[in-house]
Amino acid sequence: MSQNNEWENPEKIDRNKEKGRTAFFLYQNLSTALRGDWESSPLTQNLNGAWKFNIVKNPQARPQDFFKVDFNDHSWSEIQVPSNWELEGFDTPIYTNITYPFPKDPPFIKGDYNPVGSYRRTFDIPSNWNDKEVILHFGSISGYARVFVNGQEVGMTKASKTPAEFNITDYIHVGENVLAVQVTRWHDGSYLEDQDFWRLSGIERDVYLQASPKFAVWDYFIQGGLDKEYTTGILDATIDLRKFNKAKVRNASLVFELFDHQNSKVFSSAKEIHSNTKDVDFHAELENVHRWSDESPYLYTYTIRLDNKNEKSTYITGKIGFRKVELKNAQLLINGKPLMVYGVNLHEHHQTKGHVPDLETMRKDIELMKQHNINAIRMSHYPHGADIYKLCDEYGLYVVDEANIETHGMGAEWQGGFDKSKHPAYLPQWEAAHLDRIERMAKLNKNHTSVISWSMGNECGNGPVFYKAYDWLKQYDPSRLVMFEQAGENENTDIVAPMYPGIGHMKAYAQARDKTRPYIMCEYGHAMGNSTGNFKEYWDIIHSSDHMQGGFIWDWVDQGIKTVDENGVEFFAYGGDLGGYDLQNDENFCANGLVSADRSVHPGLYEVKKFYQRINFKFNQQANALTVSNDYLFTGLKDNFKFHWELLKDGRVAQRGQFVLDLKAGEQSTVKLPISDIAEEELFLNVYAVNAKETAFIPLGHELAREQFKLGTHDYFENAAMASQGSLKYKKQGAQLVFESEDIQGVFDLEKGGLSSYGYKNDKASVITSFPEPYFWRAPTDNDFGNQMPSRLGAWKKAQQSANVTKVNLQRKTAAGLPIQVEFHLGEVDIPYTVSYLIQNDGSVKITASMDFGEKELPELPRFGMRMVLPGQFENLSYYGKGPWENYQDRNHASFVGIYESTVADQFVWEYIRPQENGYKTQVRWIKLQDASGKGLAITGLQPLGFSALNVSTETLDAGMRKAQRHTSDIHPEDKVYLHVDYKQRGLGGDNSWGAMPHKPYRLKESSYAYSYIMKPL
Repeated sequence: MSQNNEWENPEKIDRNKEKGRTAFFLYQNLSTALRGDWESSPLTQNLNGAWKFNIVKNPQARPQDFFKVDFNDHSWSEIQVPSNWELEGFDTPIYTNITYPFPKDPPFIKGDYNPVGSYRRTFDIPSNWNDKEVILHFGSISGYARVFVNGQEVGMTKASKTPAEFNITDYIHVGENVLAVQVTRWHDGSYLEDQDFWRLSGIERDVYLQASPKFAVWDYFIQGGLDKEYTTGILDATIDLRKFNKAKVRNASLVFELFDHQNSKVFSSAKEIHSNTKDVDFHAELENVHRWSDESPYLYTYTIRLDNKNEKSTYITGKIGFRKVELKNAQLLINGKPLMVYGVNLHEHHQTKGHVPDLETMRKDIELMKQHNINAIRMSHYPHGADIYKLCDEYGLYVVDEANIETHGMGAEWQGGFDKSKHPAYLPQWEAAHLDRIERMAKLNKNHTSVISWSMGNECGNGPVFYKAYDWLKQYDPSRLVMFEQAGENENTDIVAPMYPGIGHMKAYAQARDKTRPYIMCEYGHAMGNSTGNFKEYWDIIHSSDHMQGGFIWDWVDQGIKTVDENGVEFFAYGGDLGGYDLQNDENFCANGLVSADRSVHPGLYEVKKFYQRINFKFNQQANALTVSNDYLFTGLKDNFKFHWELLKDGRVAQRGQFVLDLKAGEQSTVKLPISDIAEEELFLNVYAVNAKETAFIPLGHELAREQFKLGTHDYFENAAMASQGSLKYKKQGAQLVFESEDIQGVFDLEKGGLSSYGYKNDKASVITSFPEPYFWRAPTDNDFGNQMPSRLGAWKKAQQSANVTKVNLQRKTAAGLPIQVEFHLGEVDIPYTVSYLIQNDGSVKITASMDFGEKELPELPRFGMRMVLPGQFENLSYYGKGPWENYQDRNHASFVGIYESTVADQFVWEYIRPQENGYKTQVRWIKLQDASGKGLAITGLQPLGFSALNVSTETLDAGMRKAQRHTSDIHPEDKVYLHVDYKQRGLGGDNSWGAMPHKPYRLKESSYAYSYIMKPL
């Protein structure tokens, strides 16, 4: 292989770059070290901030002498570092999933578009650094970067997402110095960075100088393990020392100390060192240590002090926990207990800064995760910045750390055939680049207790290099497991970690008795848009087998970029926006989160929280006995949780109570509840577990578990169609049927086959402006687009538009009221459709819609229902059904049946980055829409209903056959209420968003449908 350009040579992975090591700061006093105030250390200089910046379209146009000390950069722009230049007003951000953003021909970057950004700034070196080695640290540079100091080239780096460090001691002088960096957006390493995210460039993590003594701690590996009984802590620390030129070592010693939360010293050891000492080991066995877990993330503080008579002492501090990761009996164990992974995948993403999340955003992520029962993160698909690992250590989240390798555009195992003669994972000239990224990940984050497993990459093939890397990881760090999806069930993974497995695949593995490794899905539950359906089906299988141990949802946060439209209205941009419409893009496929880019919660997260809860309930109605299972591994319920229960009668609270339990981890207990006699009402028992004391990120009284039980045998709908009382009068006036009861009047159009007026006698305006009409369509969700619903089921969209009245039959009045039967022909699908009206004696109208396909083969229905429109003033909504948040038939287990009050405006789910079907409710008994005076409309189901009430029509939300690059800023609520009253709507699905259907129980594939509801003004 021959290349003229260094940025197109995979065998040149870097130049003069220091080998990977753990990240730490040096201090000259202990108090500053313990505060972690690195910017106050006299041994550190922060180079973040404003840099001079220039960008050109391609390498041919790059400034050749930009690095010279006397180069005139006055005409250059300024840019903040760290940042991604595309989000600072330079160049175009590109979102693509699999397809490379440049013509594919590894290792070459073809075409004339490959922007180059040039950076310059100055820094001052103090005179007291004269006797130091000075290391220039870049936390991450995205792109091929050449680094210059004072006009001389220091080195080169290609791999992003891990630090690039250069020893610049021989290039600097006391006083002002010039630092220049030139970054080429794409290079051979970009073939290994084909992750499903925004393709962004530049110096994207902290930049600083570290002044190190000539004889210094250079790296260290601290492991806090446990003995076989999981009670005694096993401390092993290896400290690597580095001796630079001109180092003087005299009466030197290395001191390692460990402190608990009360700042009590639990271990201290000092060892004499000499000029030829390269590493020092410390070992201790500490009885009855506090163990670290996600439930109780106890950390000890360590200090490392290097004393040398010829230097000031230097201090390093950090935190370590004691925990043990094992693989036994086909299970992943933490501290001897089988771990259930309630996980999510996490990309680095900030709503305006892209790949430069700030500490506040990271803390918000951790807070929301802890409050919604998430206990694990897969760092997809690269090592993240240091702060997120520290937060996971401190607040308790298990981490799978992943190497910055994805070559999806070249092909991936288990996703069809690909050309291994061209795939980097199978070619020896790319081997060093792969191994380097994996080794740098492990060496960087090895001291984080939260990291329990390494991943060698994502969708990157499983060539020979990954077998070598697996062996290296197991030798370098036997304390952790390796989880590698691309290995399948080959030997180079400790965990079988499929992505988006089918239910059949899951069941087969769960039922197998010859498996030796746990099954933990690296990606599942694709949460794109209105999704996360059939979550229960996953967890029923997971709970059926001990070696099924959960998984990581794809994914946590929508990768939306906050921007404004031409009218100044904010929205979140996705692929094809921000100037990238004509470039390779994958639209909103970057928005698969359980939360939005601003961290607002999507309704699907409540369903996840429900199935991720670790307190569960069963109820024996005959004995009024509630069984509580404590599924935490290490946490007892006493003092940590309080329990509340409430009994609902026809949706309203009739009894309340509370209790506490002294229940140890893994145990269950039964509590008898003082529920009164079962009455002739519909009864539900709600049970909640809430936080009994405030903890980090989880406030006092925060709910962490819930369940609802239906009690008794009473059928709410049994008497819903009882004969109404009143005196109904009617008369025909041509094609109009005029009717009235004591206080209600209306007009039925016998020609058009529907109501034309309806309401109270004294009301001038009708409560309904568009009366019920057949409606079978929904605005396609992202999953719908993925399974081609607009084309496959499009006949039903046309069917509702082609509903022609063929017959109106005004029948004889009966004791129940006046029946009218209207027959339609649905031209597009060529079947009959019938609506039967019964104008009841009290003026209410019972409506029954029915449809029979006969022998005709038709596509499944998106929904079976009717729609009506009310004036906007009827904005006050109350209903008796599942709520309070949006729910669908395959995503309603976290939603409880009850009476809820809200407004129509609050029903719309603005959190979905692309407008689509939203705001639905299931298992509904009745619905009321009222104005400020209390007037309005009531709908009562004669069986459970589904409904939505929005100020936005389905037609407005429907993008058509393609997604059409639409955003929330395109949606303008109307002064109307679009009320859908349905029998059912198809489920959401969520297995994936590129073809998977909702599961069969949640699809409308019957050959006939009928349902009824009663409508009455209020």
